[in-house]
Amino acid sequence: MADEKTERKRMADFVPEETREHLKAARDEMRKSVESFLPPGYLEHRRAARREFLLAARSLLDAALKRMDEK
Repeated sequence: MADEKTERKRMADFVPEETREHLKAARDEMRKSVESFLPPGYLEHRRAARREFLLAARSLLDAALKRMDEK
């Protein structure tokens, strides 16, 4: 995380604020354009799938911690 902050500071030194604002707006518009190609419920299902994946990962970690505690 410290590297990301350092990189942002460097970017601020070389890239004007107005340029960064335009880049952010371009990114947002690009996301909207990609979303327009997807079926209406796709993003909701993708979020639900991501959540389930993270819950599965959490349960694996919990099980591993439980086994460690038992030893």
